[in-house]
Amino acid sequence: MFAPPPVIATQVFTSMPDAFRKKGVRSAWTDANKHGQTVHSFLEGPTFDRQGNLYVTDIPFGRIFRITPAGQWELIIEYDGEPNGLAMHADGRLFVADYRNGILQLDVARGRVEPVVQRARSEHFRGCNDLTFDMQGNLYFTDQGQTGLHDATGRVYRLNANGRLECLLSNVPSPNGLVLNREQSILYLAVTRANAVWRVPLMLDGGVSKVGVFLQLSGSLGGPDGLAMDVDDNLVVAHSGLTVWQFSRLGEPIARIEPSTGPFATNVAFGVDQPNRLFITESSSGSVLCADLPQAGRSLYSHSGPQAVSKEAS
Repeated sequence: MFAPPPVIATQVFTSMPDAFRKKGVRSAWTDANKHGQTVHSFLEGPTFDRQGNLYVTDIPFGRIFRITPAGQWELIIEYDGEPNGLAMHADGRLFVADYRNGILQLDVARGRVEPVVQRARSEHFRGCNDLTFDMQGNLYFTDQGQTGLHDATGRVYRLNANGRLECLLSNVPSPNGLVLNREQSILYLAVTRANAVWRVPLMLDGGVSKVGVFLQLSGSLGGPDGLAMDVDDNLVVAHSGLTVWQFSRLGEPIARIEPSTGPFATNVAFGVDQPNRLFITESSSGSVLCADLPQAGRSLYSHSGPQAVSKEAS
């Protein structure tokens, strides 16, 4: 259907130090999601602050790390939870999608988390996965749990800046990563077990309409996981178990970004003051990879829309 896109190599930006690797340790998360196998870590949620520090989560062991621009690791918190996605609010606050505890806020200075929203209409979430902010401070997040093609009841919520919680979608077979386009008119949603990325138009009245499949992918040992949007509205998809893709806003493949340390790229984020440098969490090796992407979409798709507050630094 399309010509094979060019392959872009990645390099290791940094790897988790051995002192932080929990070798031979089991957890409830790995029992359920890794068939009881032990893992030293499972990195997710790459997000930058204004100073260029990179934050990542370690889901099975309830840890959140800060990585300096020089690649030095610092454990910010280890707590009784399963942190997955991270998102930075425009005011500098760091929010966490925790599989076990809902949406949390992390006080980085004190190393403490506190709840933001843990239930919808008195019911606990099934298992929150990822989150992103729009420019108005509204928070979009996915409630994935163990949903899939056998149980297409995963949900996408919007927590409005005024505190009102809305369910936008309730029929998703494994909602995962999500990101907004620059004009804030489209929410792109990774649907892992359907091996797809959905296009979710956001209506002026606050609802959604004409939700459709933007990308239908194939293969892999997992499926589309984390998403990121570049400055030209090209979508980057961490296709966990296979590779990382870059697609134009029309859905044309622009590049294949090949993880150098293993196939389990879980999430992606663009660097601060480096709009074409992509950072990738690769869970099998406990590494953060990086690659410089071409500005393939600029001449065709550039526009003067506002810059979204998304998973990168605000």
